[in-house]
Amino acid sequence: CTLFPSQVFDAGDYFGIMQVEEVDEEEEDDEEMEEQLKKKPNPGNGPCFKVIVTNENGLQASDPNSIFLVDHAWTFRAAHARQQLLQVPGLLHRMANLMGIAFHGESPDQASVQQVLQDMWKYNQTYQLSHGTAEEKVPVWYIMDEFGSRIQHSDQPSFAAAPLFYLPQQIAYTVLWPLRDLETGDEVTRDYAHGETDRLVRKCLLLPWVPFEVMDVSCVTPEPSDEHYQAILAENKEKLPVVINPPVYAKDKVFKVFTDIQQVLNNLNHPRFVFTDNEGEADILYNFSHFKDYRRLSEERPEVMVNQFPCENLLTVKDCLASIARRAGGPEGPPWLPRTFNLQTELPQFISCFQQRDRRGEDNHWICKPWNLARSLDTHITNNLNSIIRHRESSPKVVCKYIEDPVLFQREDVGLVKFDIRYVVLLRSVRPLRLLSYDVFWLRFSNRAFSLEDLDDYEKHFTVMNYAPGVTLKQVHCEDFIPLFEKQYPEYPWTTVQVNIFKAFAELFQVASAKPAPLGICDYPSSRAIYAIDLMLKWDTSRDGKRIMQPQILEVNFNPDCDRACQYHPTFFNDVFSTLFLDEPENCHVTRLV
Repeated sequence: CTLFPSQVFDAGDYFGIMQVEEVDEEEEDDEEMEEQLKKKPNPGNGPCFKVIVTNENGLQASDPNSIFLVDHAWTFRAAHARQQLLQVPGLLHRMANLMGIAFHGESPDQASVQQVLQDMWKYNQTYQLSHGTAEEKVPVWYIMDEFGSRIQHSDQPSFAAAPLFYLPQQIAYTVLWPLRDLETGDEVTRDYAHGETDRLVRKCLLLPWVPFEVMDVSCVTPEPSDEHYQAILAENKEKLPVVINPPVYAKDKVFKVFTDIQQVLNNLNHPRFVFTDNEGEADILYNFSHFKDYRRLSEERPEVMVNQFPCENLLTVKDCLASIARRAGGPEGPPWLPRTFNLQTELPQFISCFQQRDRRGEDNHWICKPWNLARSLDTHITNNLNSIIRHRESSPKVVCKYIEDPVLFQREDVGLVKFDIRYVVLLRSVRPLRLLSYDVFWLRFSNRAFSLEDLDDYEKHFTVMNYAPGVTLKQVHCEDFIPLFEKQYPEYPWTTVQVNIFKAFAELFQVASAKPAPLGICDYPSSRAIYAIDLMLKWDTSRDGKRIMQPQILEVNFNPDCDRACQYHPTFFNDVFSTLFLDEPENCHVTRLV
């Protein structure tokens, strides 16, 4: 329709949808066939269509009545797609027809649902809300109606399209407008890779519609250049500190702590620490939000300690974590980190890797993660290459090799399930590197038996249950877990497993601090920090052919939620503060790693 307020449904006065006959491959030479592929409409399994201008006067780009609104047939978040196809009346039937998928019968069947979920990435578009909770900011996907979905790609598009959220109606449309004057019979096209100028990356972005092999591109991903880290520092607006001498404090000093973290306020009761509401008189700033102006702090109050390090985002942001880890393991990364690609900068290398693995018959399950979100938000497991390519459009993401052979834990009520482990590590200083681990670790379990099926089944493939409403949260204390684990795996004593875990932690922090800021964590003597490291164990084979449990670091979290730590170990923050700020780790339930 045109003209928002009047809601005139007049697209039929301007456009027509035409069915396109397939071209016989034998009648075309290779070059012509390639051109035909480029023009091929959204490839479903059924007839092909294109949209043409039918108005006898054509369309003028300068005419304000040449701006059109396209309805969205389906709006959803990726995690809810299957459920909606199964439950929303008529949705599966409409999507199957739109995508050219045969569907017969009244009730949804799993095969048709799966085919729609597979093919929808050729039709999906996306937008993201800029305000709201973390859950509300998870990208929204939508499929335009039958008219909009049949507008085809062109490198020289005749139209542009963009989503528009119309507040009065609380509904989204796609705005469609001509880029040049069009005559009757001209095709309506848009650029599916709008804004991308790099020729190779464009071909990669168009791969869902125009298949091609990228295997001649090397899948090697060396560490990014120094300029890459400089750009991250500038983007974060972080100001590095000046050089200071390490502060020296009286042995009996009582430190004033300024914090906005309720768990600290509720649980820190060590006599050497008192709280203050005056940030200006504090000896320790223990903030929940990221500190930015280290330069000013170092110049004006160098003796004030802070609970974070400059450039620690190299650990806590997933693309940076993968980059610095290559210092330990080369272009493919170390054995303790799943193979990871930055979809913004390493898309061709990833596609090459995917296609090579596919040709060799290797497992090709991958997990897409946002750079900087926790709690498994906007995280998707798939073996669908088109899905991974399209997820790049929604928000900056990495794609990591999904652990297809994890070490599992026997739950009597469920069976063999995935589990992950959270350790809290304490970084006392960078130079010299002093790293400790809290002696208590925390466990999270899936609620359904593991298999490489039902990839969108959250309770089978994810372990973060404490934020999901209405799901079971299985809790096992580490002291109870160790004997259960050793009973299930008697050849793998936990002390040996933990040695390898701690070795991975040590290597991670060594490479993270090996170079000066902003290429590494900044050596600021007044900084201290705690991080939560989430990891899994996977089955691997050692050089001498033995089956081993290999730690796999999943992510490093800044200012982690310590609710369970305080609940079961009331001295937790006393231990943390004594270790980091008093240099008294004795009797604080910590183990020195470096």
